[in-house]
Amino acid sequence: MIRAVLFDLDGTFADTAPDLGYAVNLMRLARGLTPVPEEQTRPVTSSGARGLLGAGFGITPAHPDYLAMRDEFLNHYEANLCRETRLFDGMATLVDALESRALAWGIVTNKAERFALPLMKLLGYATRSACIIGGDTTGKLKPHPEPLYAATRAINVEPEACIYVGDDERDIQAGRAAGMQTIAVRYGYLNGSDPATWGANAVINTPMEALQFVA
Repeated sequence: MIRAVLFDLDGTFADTAPDLGYAVNLMRLARGLTPVPEEQTRPVTSSGARGLLGAGFGITPAHPDYLAMRDEFLNHYEANLCRETRLFDGMATLVDALESRALAWGIVTNKAERFALPLMKLLGYATRSACIIGGDTTGKLKPHPEPLYAATRAINVEPEACIYVGDDERDIQAGRAAGMQTIAVRYGYLNGSDPATWGANAVINTPMEALQFVA
């Protein structure tokens, strides 16, 4: 019996792409460059600074300026966490439905706590979430299962009684490694990948479709 549903944050629970793309464009404007369209940055949102700086500037972590530019990007993002970020359509209704069924729900993200905690507060869901596990909470990043194990300890629910929902293959890998049921979402960022190939227990097109798997 499922007792808890855990969500990835970027691309699954909330659409953070506009504000992450905005941070990239602040950097471009400071350098006299024209902004890049969201269509260019959106697909790589789940890859964090590495993906966004790659989309905005064509650089990789091997570039000598990468670390300084990453810090600049993260500072811009921290100052603009929730300008346009919103829950995906249907997610608020799903959360209400889970809570009405006395099911715990929480967030497990590779996003650092520095961003994840205040963002969840700005969205109005920090106190409703049973846990918020960031990328630096355990010292391990997905696809390692430790962040998901940390969530189960925080909410006192066994892994096999949890579903993990995500928009990246590493989410499904982490969930499977932790012994959870997994759901891949088609409405996330995906970066050209097909969720049907990730080995998830289910693939959904809208958040509310997840509800059928907790009955």
